[in-house]
Amino acid sequence: MSLGQAQDERAHGEPDEPDLPDFDEFVATRGDRLYRSAWLLTGDAHAAEDLLQTVFARVWPKWPRIARDNPEAYVRRALVNTHASWWRRRWRGETPTQDLPELTLARDVFADVDLEQSLAGAVRRLPPRQRAVVVLRYFEDLIVEETAQVLNCRPGAVKSQAAKALRVLRHYLAPSHLLEAGEQR
Repeated sequence: MSLGQAQDERAHGEPDEPDLPDFDEFVATRGDRLYRSAWLLTGDAHAAEDLLQTVFARVWPKWPRIARDNPEAYVRRALVNTHASWWRRRWRGETPTQDLPELTLARDVFADVDLEQSLAGAVRRLPPRQRAVVVLRYFEDLIVEETAQVLNCRPGAVKSQAAKALRVLRHYLAPSHLLEAGEQR
């Protein structure tokens, strides 16, 4: 046994097998493809380099065991797992940008309540059959066939009642109609 084999045996716990790919050779031949995979995962060249170097550092001590099977698949899986662990830990509160984002105005709670009341009032104005279709289709999120089964009618009747009800609701909820209703109160 040569001195190099003895050092490898101590470092890796077992002697090198002649048919296994050498780690340096693997990095030289597959490094570019693995870098491309890392770049696709991270979307950033520098982060991809860091990811690939971290994975190579983790894989190197286990190389004799890994090299026996499919080392490229093992390293790719290590890339994905390491990236996922980085992604989970990374703080995403702020990201630097060149342009400042537009300011969004605070949500108008009163406008939301007004809209909800207007919608509820418009739905109450619908005939009972149309109201039932609107509630089942759009609030309960049933499909046409399920709505037809609940209402004991054909799917075509559900579709036509829904179309009529939506037409009426659009009319009641049109901005001009809401202004007129608000002035009457």
